[in-house]
Amino acid sequence: MANDGPVTIDADALLGTRAVEAAVSALAGRNRHHLASMTPEEQVEAANHWRELAVEVLSAAREALTGGGGIPEGSGRAVIVLEDSGGEEVNVHVTFAPQLEELQDGSIAGTPAQLAAMSLLESIAGGDDGGHGHSHDDDGGHGHSHD
Repeated sequence: MANDGPVTIDADALLGTRAVEAAVSALAGRNRHHLASMTPEEQVEAANHWRELAVEVLSAAREALTGGGGIPEGSGRAVIVLEDSGGEEVNVHVTFAPQLEELQDGSIAGTPAQLAAMSLLESIAGGDDGGHGHSHDDDGGHGHSHD
């Protein structure tokens, strides 16, 4: 073999559609026995959950590869991934680091970058909740999905 060394890739490719879909496919394969017993609606929900997990894990891997060294104290990050899901449909997946905080009055506290991302998501959703799903994972994770 002429090329025995490691292959280099752009760290941003980790958040591309191919990488995210490969991660979701791996999670689906690993959970195939659970997937088979789910209703179609539960399968869609599981796929969306796995996509959010994949984006979060791949975002962490990207940060590790680029030497990000973590997020400085008082700073935050929002990663928004837009992907075609067929026809005119677009899926939107978001991860926040650190996690957003939901206040008692129902408002959300976060860093300026995170709040800007939330504002962008609101404008994508048209200001209403039409198609704007919002979920909190058991581990305190925070994701959004537009279908």
